[in-house]
Amino acid sequence: QVQLVESGGGLVQAGGSLRLSCAASGRTFSRYHMGWFRQAPGKEREFVAVISRSGGSSPYADSVKGRFTISRDNAKNTVYLQMNSLKPEDTAVYYCAAHSALTLGNYAVPGTYVYWGQGTQVTVSS
Repeated sequence: QVQLVESGGGLVQAGGSLRLSCAASGRTFSRYHMGWFRQAPGKEREFVAVISRSGGSSPYADSVKGRFTISRDNAKNTVYLQMNSLKPEDTAVYYCAAHSALTLGNYAVPGTYVYWGQGTQVTVSS
């Protein structure tokens, strides 16, 4: 069992930055690829980014590529999402999730993740 707790959300003006953190319980954090998803009101949950167990691979959604950076610190059982040049359309609840497959296949599909955090609200004002 892995418990995930996100933090770092808040209200920011367009063009600003936020850094989200996701702290994991347990000693098996390094076994999981870790992803970030987001869900805006009335919309489906969408993939944002994922990072492999070792940190060597990190695909992004096209909508955030070049603005967001995912990273992880396995010694601290934490994954981060640095969000720069924020836009109003980035407003959503952001979730971190753990993906347990051996490879990063289907990383953009929420159903392939086994553990989820409770989410943190990010609001970007125009």
